[in-house]
Amino acid sequence: MGEVNTEVTLCGVTLDNPVIPASGTFGYGYEFAELYDINCLGTFSFKGTTREPRFGNPTPRIAECTAGMINAVGLQNPGVEKVISEELPKLKKCFRKKVMANVSGFSVEEYAETAGMLDKEEQVGWIEINVSCPNVHGGGMSFGTCPEAAAEVTAAVKKETSKPILLKLSPNVTDIVSVAKACEDAGADGISLINTLLGMRIDLRTRRPVIANTMGGFSGSAIFPVAVRMVYQVARAVKIPVVGMGGVSSAEDVIEMMLAGATAVEIGAANLVNPYASRDIINDLPRVMKKYGIGNLTDIIGGIR
Repeated sequence: MGEVNTEVTLCGVTLDNPVIPASGTFGYGYEFAELYDINCLGTFSFKGTTREPRFGNPTPRIAECTAGMINAVGLQNPGVEKVISEELPKLKKCFRKKVMANVSGFSVEEYAETAGMLDKEEQVGWIEINVSCPNVHGGGMSFGTCPEAAAEVTAAVKKETSKPILLKLSPNVTDIVSVAKACEDAGADGISLINTLLGMRIDLRTRRPVIANTMGGFSGSAIFPVAVRMVYQVARAVKIPVVGMGGVSSAEDVIEMMLAGATAVEIGAANLVNPYASRDIINDLPRVMKKYGIGNLTDIIGGIR
C-alpha cells in the first residue's frame, strides 16, 4: 500500500489529521510546545474558559483508579479577557493553525457572552461549548442533562458567533441521542462527546472520599467502550459531524472511534500520562491505516458494517 491520506474536514476546516488534544489536558498549548512541535496536531481544544477568572475546586482534585483517573479541577482558568490578551498571543508564537476554543458557563448569558468574545479572535477556528457545567439558575443540574437546556445554550451561542460551534455533551444522561438532536435542531455545527463520567474513590485509611469534592470526572482508557457506544448512537442520529473522545490512547482507538462515526478524535487523559501521547498517535496513524487497508481516513467515518 502506498501513501495514506490522514486529512479530514471538520465543519468546513481541513485538518492534517483527526487528532485533537482535549480541553483541560493541553492547557493553552505553549507548555507542550516546549516538548515538541505542536503543529503536527490536527488542532487542539484549549482549557475550558469562563467569563470570569476561576480558582477552581479545593485540593485534592485528582484520584487514580484502574485504567483511568478522576479529576475535579473545577474549571480553573484566568477568565476570557486574560485568555484573549495573554494566552492566545503566547500560543500564536508556537502554533500556526486554527485552535478550538472551549467555553464553559454557569448561565445561558455567560456562555453567549464568552463565546462572542472568542469569536472575534482570528486564531479561533471552532468554539466547543461544554454543556456539562451546573446551571446556577436551573437548580444546579448540568445544561447537558436536559435537551431543552442544551438547545437553549446552543441557540444563544449561535446568535453571538459566526464560527462553527460544537456542543460537548455529558455522558451522564439516560438518552444521549435526544440531547444531541436538540443541539442540532438549535443550530449546532457539530457535537463533541463524551465528556467525563461521574466517579468516586474512598480512602480506606481515613474512610473519606479521596477527592475534596467527593465526586469528579472519570476519564481514561476504562471509559473507551462507553464513548464508542455513544459516538455510534449520536453519529447515526444526527447529520452534523461528531468529534469522539473518551479513553482514546492509541492510533487503533482513533480508527475505532472513526468507524463508530467520529470525523475527528480528541485525546484527553492520555496526555496527562504521557505528554507526547498525541504526537505518538499521529506518527503511528499511517502504520495502522496500512495494516487495516485504509488509504483515506475520510472513507471510514461511520464505516462500521
